[in-house]
Amino acid sequence: MTDGPATGAGAGHTAGPRPGPGVEDLLRSLAPQVLGTLVRRHGAFDACEDAVQEALLAASVQWPADGVPESPRGWLLTAASRRLIDEWRSERARRDREAAVAVREPAAAPEPDDDRTADRDDTLRLLLLCCHPALSAPSQVALTLRAVGGLTTAQIARAFLVPETTMGQRISRAKQRVKAAGARFEMPPPDERAERLRAVLHVLYLVFNEGYTASSGPDLQRGDLTAEAIRLARALRAALPDDGEVAGLLALMLLIDARRVARTGPGGALVPLADQDRSRWNRAEIDEGTELVTAALTWSEPGPYQLQAAIAAVHAEARRAEDTDWPQILALYRVLAHLAPNPMVTLNQAVAAGMVHGPRAGLDLLRPLEDDDRTAGHHRLPAVRAHLLEMAGDTGAAREAYRLAARLTTSLPEQRYLETRAARLR
Repeated sequence: MTDGPATGAGAGHTAGPRPGPGVEDLLRSLAPQVLGTLVRRHGAFDACEDAVQEALLAASVQWPADGVPESPRGWLLTAASRRLIDEWRSERARRDREAAVAVREPAAAPEPDDDRTADRDDTLRLLLLCCHPALSAPSQVALTLRAVGGLTTAQIARAFLVPETTMGQRISRAKQRVKAAGARFEMPPPDERAERLRAVLHVLYLVFNEGYTASSGPDLQRGDLTAEAIRLARALRAALPDDGEVAGLLALMLLIDARRVARTGPGGALVPLADQDRSRWNRAEIDEGTELVTAALTWSEPGPYQLQAAIAAVHAEARRAEDTDWPQILALYRVLAHLAPNPMVTLNQAVAAGMVHGPRAGLDLLRPLEDDDRTAGHHRLPAVRAHLLEMAGDTGAAREAYRLAARLTTSLPEQRYLETRAARLR
């Protein structure tokens, strides 16, 4: 069984010299604040977002050389505002709007205490806007990373191993769809908020999963994406401290990310959960994640992310693989399967059932997935089947299942791991 999440699984500009981690973290935290201010003042989400990206790019070059300004937020707001004005000034058809903006906009950087709207409100509104139901999940992810995360198009394209032009077109189309849908920079009506928040949580989870186990390419993990997902989850938690599922998602990310260093061996080889050196797990993340989910489960109705976090916490409590409380994990998966049934939950439930009741019990749970379109062609199904067949002593069938899983995955580290498992069964 490999290690993974509980259920898993400015445009056209190339970034210049990479700023130091302090400057980069500051820019990412300020991005939603500056964008939120501009969109509140002027609307035109797409134009404002492009202007903020230009300002972030300029700051990433100037600040490491000249020093961080006294009011970094004011510097970015002024730079983005001027970029916005220049853009509107160049469009003859929008002369009236440009003139109105020019009258309103200050010529110099605002004082540090100017326009002190809570950045956490801006972050929440931006997340909800980027996860508009008119967008597909990949478009929601791309737009969230650019608008709220402050990543450049080039950085997002590299993270998802697609050409920069392709990612630029995806982001551009996403902004056009948001505009065409008439989306506004405001909280959605009460009857839509729960559904929109679920979309936000799903997008952050997708970003985290892609970073934790890259879907393709030579690297198993992409730490920049997991770190960004955790940062955005923290921002969402600050905006919604009384939402149990937000707390559950952050806890899940922390508990899973705690294993990151131990997941790879020499040459980046994948190390499965049972074989990891648990002394290398990040105890600070485990303690924080465990405390978060434990508290949330005491005052909140249990949800899918809380249950997944609880499962991850049980794994984290075991100092050795053989100490894992599999009966408790199986019980939690049964609740999760009832609350939010999906094939990935079933796959993990099958592993837990195999550990508690024997491999044949796990294999029985896999049978319905063979005719499920959602798992057709996915490497996880033959990988889990191979693991259970190996436990049952059916080495021939296990070897063929490992080989099939290796052919289906597009992740080179996973492919090498699965091929190694198959070779060991000769």
